[in-house]
Amino acid sequence: MDKQRRNTKKYSFRQPNLKELRSLASYVLEPLEFKARHGKLLSILSTQVDEGLMSVLVQFYDPLYRCFTFPDFQLLPTLEEYAYLVGIPILDQLPFSGLERVPSSQEIADLLHVDVSDIVAHMTTKGGIQGLPSDFLISQATLFGKAMSEDAFEAIFVLLIYALVLFPNIDNFVDVNAIRIFSTLNPVPTLLGDTYFSLHMRNAKGGGSIVCCLPLLYKWFISHLPQTLASKENKGCLRWSTRLMSLTNDDIFWYNRVYDGVQIIDSCGEFSNVPLLGTCGGINYNPILARRQLGFPLKDKPNNILLEVHRKGRKELGPKNCIALEPYTAWVRKRALEYRMPYDYPRPTPMVMVGPSTLPNQGVEELRDEDRSRAWVREQEELLQQLKDKDVVVEFLEHQVIDEPDDVVTSLLPQSSRFWKRKYDRLAKEKADMEAAYEREVKRLCAAYHPISRALDDCF
Repeated sequence: MDKQRRNTKKYSFRQPNLKELRSLASYVLEPLEFKARHGKLLSILSTQVDEGLMSVLVQFYDPLYRCFTFPDFQLLPTLEEYAYLVGIPILDQLPFSGLERVPSSQEIADLLHVDVSDIVAHMTTKGGIQGLPSDFLISQATLFGKAMSEDAFEAIFVLLIYALVLFPNIDNFVDVNAIRIFSTLNPVPTLLGDTYFSLHMRNAKGGGSIVCCLPLLYKWFISHLPQTLASKENKGCLRWSTRLMSLTNDDIFWYNRVYDGVQIIDSCGEFSNVPLLGTCGGINYNPILARRQLGFPLKDKPNNILLEVHRKGRKELGPKNCIALEPYTAWVRKRALEYRMPYDYPRPTPMVMVGPSTLPNQGVEELRDEDRSRAWVREQEELLQQLKDKDVVVEFLEHQVIDEPDDVVTSLLPQSSRFWKRKYDRLAKEKADMEAAYEREVKRLCAAYHPISRALDDCF
């Protein structure tokens, strides 16, 4: 029987003209020093967004769980991923709430290194909100850039990126909210809040214009795609809908080692969701569904439980292995069928991976019952111990590998790091082979120690 399809919705995206901003970037004399001070804003500014891909991606937005639900996996942008992509850390302070005092003309002038009379002369109101015309600030930035007045130029240039790229609102207008967020230098929670709020509201209204930092959302999604898609190769001239629907959880690039050691914002109180406040309204998202993207396993479907932010790491969440156990994957498949896919589902063409990323439920306690013999339990525990021993070695080697930085000029790894990486890759493959052998052995043991009337499938 054919699977029912969900109707697609018509979306558009707010894409401001960034030609003048990209021209201003030529006045940045030391890009690496600029990056150290302001994060990866130049990278975001230069990102060329594939609107066709984004138009297809938003069709997968799942409003119930605040994520993108695909046939057998889910993806969702997180605070940690946005912080890495924008190159600005999440500060331990109250993020933008919209209740902040409007800065005075003198405060704005001090912030931007311009005369207060110029601020007073150009301050205006559009759409019910105060702000400054972007052409005024662009002309000021150009003057400072030509005069090589670095501090003044950077202050105005970065504010323009905040207002026109990170927090787009009214065309050619730098509103007071962007100035507030710029002054606190803690934009990431607001960026993620704007993303979810815009996606959610447009979805609820059946389509419309999505207003958020589109280059950042695009960079986030591309970071999880296999290389053949991320590089924009399309030898078969397939539509994006077909290309995305053919992906399985084994094709996704789940985890970047830059998140090693990062304590993730996992929940708020005892609830699995975290509240976010954007420039247009509030919403929550469910980072418990994104644990896999930050290196931790997804074992079962989530439970929506209580609301104080908790940071968790390896100690609380266990060793990093980027797997999803079968109860979780089965729940995603069920959710995908309930929510229905917006496009036809072609036969999956999984790509070669180092090891499996979805494993059956392997816990001894889940497989054991009172009728199973001690010999069966002992053999299974021996297999588990072998896997644990391999885990210890692999975990040690994880800390020996030096990741390739994202800057081209510093991308050459020391020879010793290459040596450790080869050893790590080899052991990771051996571990994957052991896991596959373990699955086969568990099935053999089930067949050997269960009555014939209980088929092998009953074990799982």
